[in-house]
Amino acid sequence: MREFVFALEYEPGTNPVADVLADYPGTSIRSLSCHVSADSLWRVDHASGSAEALEALERAYETADYFADCLVKDDCGADCEVQVLDRSNDTLVVYTYWERTDVCTSIPHVALEHLGEGLLFETYREGRRYRWRIVLGNDAPIHDFFDALGDEVGECTGIEMLRLTELDPARNGIEPDSDRDESLPAEQREALQAAVEYGYYETPREIELSELADRLEVPRSTLSYRLRRAESTLARTFVDADDAIEQLVAGL
Repeated sequence: MREFVFALEYEPGTNPVADVLADYPGTSIRSLSCHVSADSLWRVDHASGSAEALEALERAYETADYFADCLVKDDCGADCEVQVLDRSNDTLVVYTYWERTDVCTSIPHVALEHLGEGLLFETYREGRRYRWRIVLGNDAPIHDFFDALGDEVGECTGIEMLRLTELDPARNGIEPDSDRDESLPAEQREALQAAVEYGYYETPREIELSELADRLEVPRSTLSYRLRRAESTLARTFVDADDAIEQLVAGL
């Protein structure tokens, strides 16, 4: 068995759930289950964040023209059912189900058509980035699937291949802490580059966070979140690399 991990990146205004996640840094959604048949798709998602963010997410899920994971930008005419299974101040669990029309498609449907049955799906969403992990057979035609997916996502959505490896039982998810080998997302990399360029990390600082956010035309809270995430990833990468060097030297 192998695992294939890739990510979508949504432009503003192209996906209501991505827009909410971008507006509320620190909010995330992970799949509890995701299933597909030739005619339908159903899944259960677990969202965590502030009460305000979850209220906005609940409204986004119930938007009339939004069908979970449907890649069709215009109204596809599908019948969609949305049901909140659990709701608290910091947790939202949502069930969604929709039946396909002739124009409907989704990532699981493209996978079913090109990779066959018996697939396992796992997803994680944060900001405008939507990561997928598919567990599949060793002989599955990954490149055919990825090419077909690229044709379906459209110009409003970026797509990036992250990893194709033998299944590692120790890797039990695709949340940030379990994907330490992944490069920084584009928005974090751009924020970090700008912070260095404008002297945010100089001593004393040559620019304050709010000024930098104005230059980048993003909310201060969003920029702060992106920098924290980037710094966290770089710190872990540094420590992991240092540990690896020590182990190598110890073995000589």
